[in-house]
Amino acid sequence: MLVTLETKLSPSIKVLATVLTASALGLELWNQYEWWAHGASLQGWGWVFAFERFVLIAHGIESLVALVYAASRHPSPLRYSVYTFFVGTIGLIELFRLEKTNE
Repeated sequence: MLVTLETKLSPSIKVLATVLTASALGLELWNQYEWWAHGASLQGWGWVFAFERFVLIAHGIESLVALVYAASRHPSPLRYSVYTFFVGTIGLIELFRLEKTNE
């Protein structure tokens, strides 16, 4: 039951995570541009920026874990690290399962 639910939801989660991570990255770049160009951030968006920074930091940590872990288990660890940055925990789960199937 859980495996079938996971296989049905995984592609949707990957797409949603990729879109949201790319949006968070774009939002952070926009905020940095506003700060550098105009000397101030957007008012009233503080909680959104805090949340997107948390997401980017969490995905960055997952990406570093994938880079280190994939170095011995995947042919191109840097590519897998970027993939994990955008899809999040799903990428790490796939990497851990890849290790189990190659033993």
